[in-house]
Amino acid sequence: MKSARFLALAAALIGAGCSSSTTTSNTPEGEGSAASSSGVDIAPPSDSGSASAGASGDTGNTVGKQAVEVTGTYVTGDGPRSVADGKGKVVIVDFWGTYCGPCKASFPKYQALLDQYGKDLAIIAISEDEPDSAKDTDLKKFAKDRGAKFVILWDKDHSNAKKYDMDHKTMPSSFIIDKNGKIQHIHVGYKDDEDKKIAAEVKELLK
Repeated sequence: MKSARFLALAAALIGAGCSSSTTTSNTPEGEGSAASSSGVDIAPPSDSGSASAGASGDTGNTVGKQAVEVTGTYVTGDGPRSVADGKGKVVIVDFWGTYCGPCKASFPKYQALLDQYGKDLAIIAISEDEPDSAKDTDLKKFAKDRGAKFVILWDKDHSNAKKYDMDHKTMPSSFIIDKNGKIQHIHVGYKDDEDKKIAAEVKELLK
C-alpha cells in the first residue's frame, strides 16, 4: 500500500509540473500569456534534438549557434529581409502576432531602438497570424498604428516558427543576433523591463 501511495503522489507531482512554467527553464513550455513570461537566455541543449530541427552543422536556434535563415511573405517595412542580408549589423528576429497583447508594447520600443542605432541595427518581425484569420492589411495597420517601420514578414506556413522552435515559446519571442549572424540572446515573452535588457544587449554587441 505504501508503494502504491508513493507512485500515486509521484504521478501527481509530475502532472503538476507539466502545467506550470518557470523563467529558469531552458525550454519554456506552453503558449500561455506572454505578459507573464520574462525574457530569458536559453542555453544550447546538450544534444542535437528538436531544438535544432531544420538546421545543420553549426546552424540552429539556440544561443551560440549561427541563426537559422528566415523567409516569408514580405508585408511592409524597410531594411534587411533575411539574416544573411543583415550580416554586419545586429539583427533582432522577433516572432509576433496581431492577437498578441505584449506585441503592442514591444513594437514601439523596437522602433525606438532602430531610430537610435540606425543602419547598425536591423529588425525582422515575423508574423505568426493564421492566413484565414488575418489579412495583409491587418498586419500593415498593426505596424502603422505603432509607428513601426521595420521589416514585417508573414510566416503563413509557420515554417520559420518550426525552425525556431516556437511551439515551446510564448509570443513575442525575440532572437538577438550579432554582426556575424550568431545568436547571442533569446527573450521569451515581453515584460515591462524587457526593452531595457534588449537595449543593453544591442549596445554591447555594437561595440
